[in-house]
Amino acid sequence: MNIINKVTIRHLKQNKRRSLVTIIGVIISVAMITAVATLGVSFLDLMVRKEIEKNGEWHVQYENVTEEQIEVIEQDSDTKKVVFSSDGYANLKGSENEYKPYLYFKNYDEEGMAQFPITVSEGRLPNTEEEVAISEVIQDNVELPFEIGDQLTVEVGERVQINDNKLLSQMDSLQINEGEIFEKLDNLESKTVTIVGVIKRPDWEPAWSPGYTVIGYVDKASAAEGQALDVFVLVSKLESELFDHANILANMNGIDGVQFNSELLRYYGLTDNDNLRVTLFSLAAIIMLIILIGSVALIYNAFAISVSERARHLGMLSSVGATKKQKRNSVFFEGAVIGIISIPIGLLAGLGGIGLTFVFINPLIENALNITEKLELVVTPASLIMASGISILTIFISTYVPAKKASKISAIDAMRQTQDIKLAEKNVKTSKWVRKVFGLEAEIGLKNVKRNRKRYLATVFSLVISIVLFLSVTYFTDGLKKSLEMSQKNNQFDLQISGNDLDEVDLMNYAQLEQVKKTSLIKYAQAEAFIESDRLPEQLTAQWENSETVLEDGKYRYYVDLQGLDEASFKAYAEEIGFEADTFADNLKAIVIDQISYDDAASGKIIETKTINTEVGDELELHKILYSETDEPLEGELLTTFEIAALTDQVPMGIQKAGLGGLTIIIPKTTFDQLNYAEEEGLTSIYATSSDPMATQAVIEEQNDTNIQIYNIYQQRQQEEQMIILMSVFTYGFITLISLISIANIFNTISTSISLRKREFAMLRSVGMTPTGFNKMICYESLFYGGKALAYGLPISIAVMLAMHRSLGYTFQYEFSLPWMSFLFTIVVIFLIVGAAMLYSIIKIKNANIIESLKQENA
Repeated sequence: MNIINKVTIRHLKQNKRRSLVTIIGVIISVAMITAVATLGVSFLDLMVRKEIEKNGEWHVQYENVTEEQIEVIEQDSDTKKVVFSSDGYANLKGSENEYKPYLYFKNYDEEGMAQFPITVSEGRLPNTEEEVAISEVIQDNVELPFEIGDQLTVEVGERVQINDNKLLSQMDSLQINEGEIFEKLDNLESKTVTIVGVIKRPDWEPAWSPGYTVIGYVDKASAAEGQALDVFVLVSKLESELFDHANILANMNGIDGVQFNSELLRYYGLTDNDNLRVTLFSLAAIIMLIILIGSVALIYNAFAISVSERARHLGMLSSVGATKKQKRNSVFFEGAVIGIISIPIGLLAGLGGIGLTFVFINPLIENALNITEKLELVVTPASLIMASGISILTIFISTYVPAKKASKISAIDAMRQTQDIKLAEKNVKTSKWVRKVFGLEAEIGLKNVKRNRKRYLATVFSLVISIVLFLSVTYFTDGLKKSLEMSQKNNQFDLQISGNDLDEVDLMNYAQLEQVKKTSLIKYAQAEAFIESDRLPEQLTAQWENSETVLEDGKYRYYVDLQGLDEASFKAYAEEIGFEADTFADNLKAIVIDQISYDDAASGKIIETKTINTEVGDELELHKILYSETDEPLEGELLTTFEIAALTDQVPMGIQKAGLGGLTIIIPKTTFDQLNYAEEEGLTSIYATSSDPMATQAVIEEQNDTNIQIYNIYQQRQQEEQMIILMSVFTYGFITLISLISIANIFNTISTSISLRKREFAMLRSVGMTPTGFNKMICYESLFYGGKALAYGLPISIAVMLAMHRSLGYTFQYEFSLPWMSFLFTIVVIFLIVGAAMLYSIIKIKNANIIESLKQENA
């Protein structure tokens, strides 16, 4: 080690506090990058495992393939593994559940048994086509339970809708109305199988599906016998080209259908939606840029704020003959020493911190989502290399700039620090109103800030970065949550019970069931309204201007979903949106849902828009829907005229928002009953939430009421809630992390700055400044720092928000709005943190001996 490096290490030891602050700054920066990268990778890993646990591990599905097509798929360069599958339906003799009259045969080969989530509770899985494993739910819904070893002879075929010969799947509920079934089984083939096992009800079987799952066996040889199979493929390389590759392969070989495991592929960062791909990559670039800027700012400030001390040290080296190159190397060596110490600690701190966070978060996820998967700490070489590389580059930049500047000044100037202190009158001039309004101490404080411009700029820069970091990440997370909510159906119920004769008595009966938590009765009918063109939203206006829609006498024909709520539900809903239910005692008043989100097929975007441009107090005429003998729509008789008493974007439980060109109108059931609707023109449904939807459904079905239909969306709703909760855990954890980093950055910068001003403060005290005046000066400096930082930070934050909104706009289109509450919170907190940081630093030095402080040269 040469003499220059030895002196540098000695200098670091003498300035222990400044060196420690710099090391802590680098550690925090490295830990931030490591933690965020690890959190993102670990979160995606959880979602991948959760999706595989629910729907199995596959990437591409080729439907109804022949033996020759199978050979092509197996020999394709992108194919890593294939799974063969087939399915069919058979009547379940002795079924006690009117809405589940079938056995649903889902057949897999040996690979499929392992790739798809099947849990055996008794016996084993089949390994020949003459064996099956039945769902344990069947045992509770047949007159005579099956046993392992029993033989079943069934006719297996396809579900076909009677009216139009449409093929039906497990996602389609039983086509039944008032006890009459409007579907049949077709293309039947007799089959005798032996039961060899019992499985738990699969998660991928919808609650409303009409068939109980039966796992059978199928292999490649079945294709040679003329049976069409589905082939599930795991690709060898997870690249975005797999979508085009699979479609081209299907088209060239006459394969009818191709499906992609979109949910799983999305967690791998792959999507066939170009707009969504642009959104994901642009958002990733923006958030990574925010992290990089925060990292650079944190490390650079740790060095830049102490430039004065380094300049004095370098000046001393220059005075004894050190060359410019040696001085620069001295600073680089200092950065290398700090990096060697800080980077490994930062990596470990980031991994340890996020791992500890997972320990606390996992019980919350498990209880809230009722899942067994946990967040696991996934460490990738890429995240560690990225964190280390960014830190090394930042340390290099942070050390190079001051070293280059110091090498260009003379030894005497460097030791006197004349390059930092600006005493020219124009540089420290202040307004005469400062002294008149705030006093002499405030003027001195302002001059102190201006006389050392570099230190002042470093502090303001640190504050600006902290403001931009917090506001940008807050807007980013809010945007992600809003986008998720726009893409979800927002189902607020577990069970829908429909029938023509349901009334208040039925509502009370269902509400009293043991597991039921909340119920609502809604009467529904359709109507239409003719709206003037100047009241149409922008999207509808564009349609008729492009001749996609024809106006009728200058008016647009809206379809209207008219919803009548029972008295208790309507009262609760009215209060929820800020209105008194008594307001609607007048039968001619209604609530209109005026904001929706819809999936625009033409643009591939999810768009948020107004349904109609109207105001409270406007009137709305409703007409009955009539059609001519040629199915041409006619203008129906006037039904009624409502006054719009409230506009809202919130809907009560059980009601779905209408699409573009439609209106959802909510009125009390008493008003609905007075309208001129025949019984067959309306539909009555009871919506319920339950602590155990499956048990509640079973209890209702035991009543054997052929007039009602039950629609259970518990699993679908649970999945939507899981996504929102998991997103909230991720986003708010990210906000908390960024907030802590920002606070640490501010405290680090200000405390170091104050520490370097010990002699300055001692001088002021030596000429008679009182503790009260001293505190007043510090308070004014805090206000000046905070105000200046907000003046720059808020506009920059808005610009970043606009960039994020534009990125989200490729997939989710909604109006840009500023998060005013976040702005207010930031303004208040920035002054509190700046004031607290300065007061904390002052308390540590205010009682120091004046003479010793004036003599002290090291921080």
